Amino acid sequence: MLYLGGNTFVKNDEIIGIFDMDNATVSKKTRDFLNNAEKEKNIVYTSIYDMPLSLVVTKNTTYISPIAPKTLSYRVKNRLV
Repeated sequence: MLYLGGNTFVKNDEIIGIFDMDNATVSKKTRDFLNNAEKEKNIVYTSIYDMPLSLVVTKNTTYISPIAPKTLSYRVKNRLV
């Protein structure tokens, strides 16, 4: 399980990708993807108070997390919560 902030955890095997929000949102395709996820209510903001740093895409949901993508990737690779 990977902790994304707030009270949100996801199973490691459901994660498709972990992306840096600043770099990922430069692409129009990513912005379109996020807009569609928002319209379909498939997006979860793990914290409404902290700056979003990571975009975590899973099989069913897209998460916006205040935890740095490097930290999340490290936790997944080392099986840390």
